[in-house]
Amino acid sequence: MPTARESLLDAALSALAGLPWSGVRMVDVASAAGVSRQTLYNEFGSKDGLARALVRREADVYLRGVDRALAEHTGAADRMVEVVEWTLGSARSSALVRALLTGCWGERLPAPSTRAVAALSPVPAQRRADAGVPGPAELVAAVRDRAIAALEKEAPGADPAELGRYCETAVRLGLSCVVAPPARGEGHAGYIRAVLARLPARAAG
Repeated sequence: MPTARESLLDAALSALAGLPWSGVRMVDVASAAGVSRQTLYNEFGSKDGLARALVRREADVYLRGVDRALAEHTGAADRMVEVVEWTLGSARSSALVRALLTGCWGERLPAPSTRAVAALSPVPAQRRADAGVPGPAELVAAVRDRAIAALEKEAPGADPAELGRYCETAVRLGLSCVVAPPARGEGHAGYIRAVLARLPARAAG
């Protein structure tokens, strides 16, 4: 059973599907979640706090998916292709993930600052959200570092610098496919594999 916080975040996300963020009202979010407006304010402090928490949750969901993609496959290319596929699917299904990856926040979306605000909330999860959401460069770095850690375990003798470039290239290729998808008929997986195949083989073990 979801907590009140999760129910409120779900309600806010559902409201955002039909309204611009400026049109989402706190009283309606609380009502949709089946909790009092005071509970909403206790959890998030303000509408800006709710926005930060909503974006932080979407970033966390995306990164957990990256971890799954890396854990459920073997081989450098297979793992990185799966990360790219997850990234593309996430960007298609979540406008917030797309905005996090590209830094392009439309008028319909909450665009919380990546800067931290004063950590005054008594709610630990909200203090984490208030600490700031990742910008595109930070998110790319987080995915790259997760990929490096996974591939190092599989190929402990790989050159660290080349492995880092390999992972960074794959992540940035995925991001390029989010911004400008390959031509129709050219699959993302094939495109990524073809580029990665040109990188030094020893980077992938």
